[in-house]
Amino acid sequence: MRAQGEAMANGPLEGVRVLEFSQIVAAPFCGCILADAGADVVKVEPLRGDPHRNAGAVIPGFGKRFQSLNRGKRSLAIDLQRPEGREVIYRLLPEFDVVLINFRAGVPKRLGVDYETFRAINPRIVYCEITGFGTSGPLAKRAGTDIVGVAYSGLMVGEAKVDETGGPMGITAASIADYCAGFSAAASINAALLYRERHGRGQKIETSLLRAALAIQDTVVMREPVHDAVTRDRMVEEIREVRERRGSYQELLDTRMRARMLRAAFRGYYGGYQTADGSFLVLGALTPTTRNAARRVLGITDDNSDDPDFDANDPANIEAAERRRERIAAVVRTRPLDEWVETFEGAGVPCAPVNVPEEMSDDPQVVALGIMQELVHPLTGPQRVVGPVATMSETPLRVRRPAPILGADSLDVLGEHGFARDEIDALLGGGVVGIPNG
Repeated sequence: MRAQGEAMANGPLEGVRVLEFSQIVAAPFCGCILADAGADVVKVEPLRGDPHRNAGAVIPGFGKRFQSLNRGKRSLAIDLQRPEGREVIYRLLPEFDVVLINFRAGVPKRLGVDYETFRAINPRIVYCEITGFGTSGPLAKRAGTDIVGVAYSGLMVGEAKVDETGGPMGITAASIADYCAGFSAAASINAALLYRERHGRGQKIETSLLRAALAIQDTVVMREPVHDAVTRDRMVEEIREVRERRGSYQELLDTRMRARMLRAAFRGYYGGYQTADGSFLVLGALTPTTRNAARRVLGITDDNSDDPDFDANDPANIEAAERRRERIAAVVRTRPLDEWVETFEGAGVPCAPVNVPEEMSDDPQVVALGIMQELVHPLTGPQRVVGPVATMSETPLRVRRPAPILGADSLDVLGEHGFARDEIDALLGGGVVGIPNG
């Protein structure tokens, strides 16, 4: 029995087994979270592998993004198109706790890996399905990659980015809808496992890129009649007029921005500026206290935007706010980044340099927190990956292994679950199961 306070070396999900039928980002990222927590995550891949293996790959089959999104897992290569392949999964299923899948809606049913089929075999299974648009409604069967979910949900317009042709541009920093869906799935799976422990029943979990993208836009998607009458309804009508006259995407963005200018009174203290040394600084003052501190640092004495009777919709106040932002920009350009960071931090104003992500692995704060974790991959050699998204004092989270070679664990997984050697050889010989170079 473990002594009180003794850490579980294998994490809080030690003993939990996950079958992951995944591709691209959302489900693979969720699987990483579960694996970091100690779950044994077996990624079920077709014999040719997850198509994302070769995305941006220098070494065939081992693109950097695939490695990042699949570290900590084992790979079982199997042909689900064949009845023999599905029978292998059905034999494994009773000893697994979680199924994670993000195939296009309808594909799980066609492949025989849907919830109803699995529940009949293992009623305690926790089955989590991630789709683009959900499994019901008029768009249920539509394919949904991140950029599609971001566009449909309105998140793309919220980012207000335009490409070189003047058309809509996606969120280039990360597949935000994918990752948010992955986070949501992981949280729901853990909740379902707790419910099963208490009540003995598994269940189906559904999330989607659409649902996740809407969740992080809660305030702008939310409807509330008093607020909407002042800010939302008129804006939506003006946007419809732009569409009717075939206005450009930039016009649509500008119309939306003008309608949201009531926030302009505070924008000077919540935004980015260039400093004297060519670096960039952001201020993040969101409260009257931190805005007042920013005003003192910047020498601004004529701003009454925090007064109780201030009218943010008054055109004169909006114009004054824009002029004030220009003044702030001019002041910030007079000193280098490090001086501004020290000054603003000393005054209690939230601020930060604008960093380049490719440099963050060596950032002093990242290093101090131990966020990067060292691994050794059998093909690519030493690597440093971004570690778990949280820390836990009693049940440590960690990345347990690098991303798997396609089919590297097929023999082990089948052997662990009762397949005899002659059965395995028959599956290999028949092209139902794959191993490296096999």
